[in-house]
Amino acid sequence: MSDESLIREVDEEVRADEYKRIWNRYGSVFTALAVAVVLGVAAFKGWEYYEQTRSETAGVVYATAVKQAGDGKYDDALAALKAVNHAGYGQLARLEEAAVLAEKGDAEQAVQAYDAIAADSSIDPLLADLARIRAAYLLVDTAKPEDLQARIGRFDKEGEIWRNQAREVLGLAAWRAGDFLTADRYMNMIFSDPDTAPAMRQRAQVMVQLIAPNLPKS
Repeated sequence: MSDESLIREVDEEVRADEYKRIWNRYGSVFTALAVAVVLGVAAFKGWEYYEQTRSETAGVVYATAVKQAGDGKYDDALAALKAVNHAGYGQLARLEEAAVLAEKGDAEQAVQAYDAIAADSSIDPLLADLARIRAAYLLVDTAKPEDLQARIGRFDKEGEIWRNQAREVLGLAAWRAGDFLTADRYMNMIFSDPDTAPAMRQRAQVMVQLIAPNLPKS
C-alpha cells in the first residue's frame, strides 16, 4: 500500500469515528429535528388544504346567496350570507347582505348595515368606502345635502376612485333641495370626467338638460 493510500484510509477511519461519536451524542436531536420538519410540512399542507376547502365552501355559499337574492328569495339569501365563514368572502357577504336588505325594501336597516361595515376597521378600506357610497345612494332622497356632504364629501376630489359616485349623490341631493347651480356643477363634472362610466355619463347628461331651465339667465 502506498503512503498516499494509507493516509487516505486512516483519514476515512478517523472521519468515520468522528461521525459515529457525533451521532452517538446528537443522533436523537437530529432524529427529533427530522421528525419536526416532516410534521411541520404535513401540518402546513393540511392547513393549506383546510383553507382551500373553507374558501371553496364559502364561495359556493356566497354564490348561492347572490342567486337567491336575484330570484327574490331575500330571506333565504340573508340566511345564507350570515353563514359565510371566511375572511375574504365574509366581507363581500356583509356588503351583499346590506344590498339584499335594500332590495327587500328595508332601506333603514340597509343603511345601518353599510354604516357598520364602514366603521369596522377590519374591513378592506376600499370595501368600507364602497359601503359609504352605497349608504349615501340609499339616503339621497331623504337626507339633507349637508348630511350627505358630511358622509361622502371627502370623495369629491380628483384621484378618488368613488369621486363620480359621490358627485352624483351630491348633485341629486342639491337638485332635490332646489340648489340648481350646485347640481349643475356636479353633473357637469361627472359628464366631463374621461373616466366616467358610460351609463353614469348618460345620466349626468340627462340631469344637465333637466337642470338647465332652472338656472339663472345670463
